[in-house]
Amino acid sequence: MNAALQREVQGVLDELVAAGAESGLQVAVFHHGVRVVDAVAGVADGRTGREVTPHTPFFSFSAGKAVTSVLAHLLVENGAVGYDTPVADLWPRFAAHGKAGVTLRHVLTHSAGVPAMPRGIGPADLADRSRVCDAIADAAPRWTPGTRTGYHAFTYGFLVGEIARRATGTTMRQLLHDRLTVPLGLDGELYFGVPASDLARLARLEDAAPPPPAPPGGPGLLAPWEARPSATLGNSEEILRADIPSVATFTARGIAAVNAAFLDGRLIGPHRLAEATRAAFEGTDQVFGNHVRLALGWPLGRIGTRPDDTPTTFGWIGGGGSYVYADTATGISFALTKTRLTPHFRTAQRLADLITAGTTAPCVRAVRA
Repeated sequence: MNAALQREVQGVLDELVAAGAESGLQVAVFHHGVRVVDAVAGVADGRTGREVTPHTPFFSFSAGKAVTSVLAHLLVENGAVGYDTPVADLWPRFAAHGKAGVTLRHVLTHSAGVPAMPRGIGPADLADRSRVCDAIADAAPRWTPGTRTGYHAFTYGFLVGEIARRATGTTMRQLLHDRLTVPLGLDGELYFGVPASDLARLARLEDAAPPPPAPPGGPGLLAPWEARPSATLGNSEEILRADIPSVATFTARGIAAVNAAFLDGRLIGPHRLAEATRAAFEGTDQVFGNHVRLALGWPLGRIGTRPDDTPTTFGWIGGGGSYVYADTATGISFALTKTRLTPHFRTAQRLADLITAGTTAPCVRAVRA
């Protein structure tokens, strides 16, 4: 461990918990494949006082898309599918209403045109993969696929998951187990669907006030439950146990370890990494209204910076303030999980800035943990 950086990060976490700004957190950082920070603070369950440990999994909403995207690239690396394979080649029903030309590349850049769950699909339906996928297949796109981008909050995972299932005959839950958690020694650290026997290990989320504002996108583009994270959704046993690969449950060290392996060549080759992480689409997000630059599976740029300032950084924020990113230039892989769902990302930005400064200093020395 990098003792100096570990102390700095631990100090920030302890300060945030003591001040009441946060209730329970994990931070893990790998630098060129070496774990240099593994810090925790606070309680995993405010009802019982159970403390957070490095082994406590957190439901972290869309930060889990980082794992979904990695798995998509593994499918391409292994020849199961191509970036420019039409989704309808694998899933004929998806061609309905002008979606025949949608490719995996469009899905990964959130330009497929189906950002919102179709009408009639709500949180109670998410565990029913067939129902959700049939509804998405039958949906009309909101724009001509490939011409615009807009955050596919929950549809993203179902699209990647159905492509994967039809290309390999395997669910995303099983692919995560077979391709990542077992080979990387991370069993019990990452889940698309938590086994009932492991539910008691999980952190329990709590809402912070005020709730996050609704996105400024077009009327009805995302339902409130898609756009606003809630502890009720994140603590639901039905949601936690379901294979919903737009969201995931994980430890900070587990998901940071996945990105570290993605960076250092244990999962894909250097040419694939370069293709996966270079800019692939740029434009105005049709859901949130902000300018975005997307690689194949991630927004580019570190939180709190412009994409131009940190173009080699790619990752996902999770509703409520969690954050997962990696940087091809610095070799940093960072993850923050937390229990309190805040309407801002100040904690994530503060820690990301600290890690960037701490891991690029000339005096940094790391010993493999």
